Amino acid sequence: MSTPATTPETLIKEGKLDEAIDAAKDQVRADPSKAEYRVSLFQLFAITGDWARALNQLNVASELDPGASMMAQVCGPALQAEGFRREVFSGKRSPMIFGEPPEWIGLAIEAVRLLASGHPDKAAAARAEWLEKAEAVPGAIDDEPFAWLADADDRMGPVLEALIDGKYFWVPMSRIASIQIEPPTDLRDLVWTPATLQWTTGASSVALLFARYPGSELASDPLIRLGRKTEWNDQGDGFFTGLGQREFATDKGEHALLQTRSVRFDHPGGPAEAATGG
Repeated sequence: MSTPATTPETLIKEGKLDEAIDAAKDQVRADPSKAEYRVSLFQLFAITGDWARALNQLNVASELDPGASMMAQVCGPALQAEGFRREVFSGKRSPMIFGEPPEWIGLAIEAVRLLASGHPDKAAAARAEWLEKAEAVPGAIDDEPFAWLADADDRMGPVLEALIDGKYFWVPMSRIASIQIEPPTDLRDLVWTPATLQWTTGASSVALLFARYPGSELASDPLIRLGRKTEWNDQGDGFFTGLGQREFATDKGEHALLQTRSVRFDHPGGPAEAATGG
């Protein structure tokens, strides 16, 4: 059994992810009936992309402790969505679009497919075409004004990856009035970050934002897996994709998702003001 000096929590702080998993397994073996240990192992398996084993530990934890049932209701669908998400970015599936799809979204999906099939030049051309059609909306991120905001990863642009009502969506930012992002308090928040999305209609939805870029769970660098840093890869023709923590880009600079608390979009005609009651 792990000693206090080598608990999963201590090892995670040191960036020793594999050792943390071994320590968490030791805890479960020593006391299989303790839900807390199962939750720890679920979160670590989520970090490393072992979705099936993570779901198993989460389900066992909720059976052992009814207090973990809400976590299972929220995180269970997120784990199941990860497999679908992986197929989206490998070009095998198309994502569901939240709300009325804008005319350019098909080009964004096609760019992902082209990149996945080894055609970065065609992907870059498709991206350039849909960026011309996508509307740039000004606003503010943590009270810093911007003329435009997009995901820093060229696969996404003005699209947000979110789990809403237990389903994986691409959310066009043109549909969003504001985003309120909760600060991370546990390991699972480094994978799926709780947020509230307020729509231009005035309605709102509770969501989980995918905090890491696709494939981060498979990286050899534990800091990328833990979302403690972001690494950019030039796929060719200036098409950049990320690993690690998601970042927003604006005309002023970059903002790490987990350090961001709020985003506001000032849509023409004032829908953001109407939606936020301001």
